[in-house]
Amino acid sequence: MSEHGQRILIDRADLVQSRLGPDPDAPAQRPLAPGQARLAVEAFSLTANNITYAAFGEAMKYWQFFPAGDAALGCLPVWGFATVAESQAEGVPVGRRVWGYYPAGTHLVVTPSKVSAWGFMDGSEHRRELAAVYNQYVFCDADPGWRPELEGLQAVLRPLFMTAFLLDDFLADNGFFGARQVLLSSASSKTAQGTAYCLAKRRGMPGAPRIVGLTSAAHVEFVRSLGCYDAVLSYDQLNTLEAQTPTVYVDFAGDAELRRRIHVHFADALTFSSSIGGTHWHGLGSARDLPGPRPVLFFAPAQAKARSAPPPQGWGADELQRRMGQAWAQFIEQVKSGDWVRIVMRPGPQAALQAYRDALAGRTEPREGLMLDMRG
Repeated sequence: MSEHGQRILIDRADLVQSRLGPDPDAPAQRPLAPGQARLAVEAFSLTANNITYAAFGEAMKYWQFFPAGDAALGCLPVWGFATVAESQAEGVPVGRRVWGYYPAGTHLVVTPSKVSAWGFMDGSEHRRELAAVYNQYVFCDADPGWRPELEGLQAVLRPLFMTAFLLDDFLADNGFFGARQVLLSSASSKTAQGTAYCLAKRRGMPGAPRIVGLTSAAHVEFVRSLGCYDAVLSYDQLNTLEAQTPTVYVDFAGDAELRRRIHVHFADALTFSSSIGGTHWHGLGSARDLPGPRPVLFFAPAQAKARSAPPPQGWGADELQRRMGQAWAQFIEQVKSGDWVRIVMRPGPQAALQAYRDALAGRTEPREGLMLDMRG
């Protein structure tokens, strides 16, 4: 790996403007200080979720995790694997492999804190006030959910499934807000797939809602093949849904015009409206002056924090991890048996930059799970 490394740099004011630049955490750019470790990023996933990170980079502080050295630029957060390349941090030895949250690049310098047998937190000053779930780094050989042969699926799906699990839990904990159906936009997106899977596990239980997916006409058959949705419609079929049915809308698309159409169609029958992602980032807009309930942004770390509280307020941190781990193990078996995702590896920095541009433009296949490696 080059001593200089590379990162994808994005214009925070115009997400289309992106380029490769020197990695600010590479050895040639930044010597380690006492207590720090340098992680060499090996492979990471790229999904619509990463476009959401960029689209909400300002509002949700995603740009703050990995400063680019220029306030006008942002470093795209991704999930993947790295190896400790240098270390001046006790308990974080060179050669240890680590799962976690990285910039789309080749290196990350961390300041390990709360080091334990399972991993550590990044205690870097600029990350201390950010959501803790993104600051956790897990040693692969200490992670019960890690399997070498499934690393691609883990990187592509695990972060999205955790959001899906917590969203399903949030809706169920609120009695689905009295709704009889849950409507998911961008139903082919992997977070929507995970949410539909979790909701489908409740079939037959009292109060379990009908699960309806909205997607592009080109993806209808694929989404139906998953078996999680009770009905799958293209966006232009929205008006065929009964407008009086009490409905929760979960917005994975972030398309303001679609959101307005749904609010107008259901009006007061819409019992809750939640925004999760921004796959249609160019259509993001104001949620003001809509019929029905005001859309609420769902932030998965907040639900995780609530469930991590000790009983009776929550489940406790250990129980939350146990439940999430059990659900993840079941989900990954479903994914493998149903051929939901096919992992595709693209090596090299130029391929990574093009993959970002393709994802931003919506030029991705729903069955494809993309893994990138910017080394070389």
